[in-house]
Amino acid sequence: MPGTSRNDRYATPCVASPGSIERDRVRKPQLYAEAGIPHFWRVEDQGESVVHVYELDSVTRTYVATGIHRKELKLSVSFDIEIDLTAIDRL
Repeated sequence: MPGTSRNDRYATPCVASPGSIERDRVRKPQLYAEAGIPHFWRVEDQGESVVHVYELDSVTRTYVATGIHRKELKLSVSFDIEIDLTAIDRL
């Protein structure tokens, strides 16, 4: 992509589990933000697959929520991606 470096397009997905939900929701995002990872996705099972999407604020070095996706994850910022989340639920 013109105007962006390769590092601008990295995303780190995290699959939250009941035994580590506090760590997955609080500590991991802190660590990834401190490392400068520009995008963080947290996947949770809430009776269906739900993806929480965050983008790093370069000034505060913290994540800002950019969306909560159910049924379909469709993004066009930094990279184009489309995932049918209902297909994950059927696995």
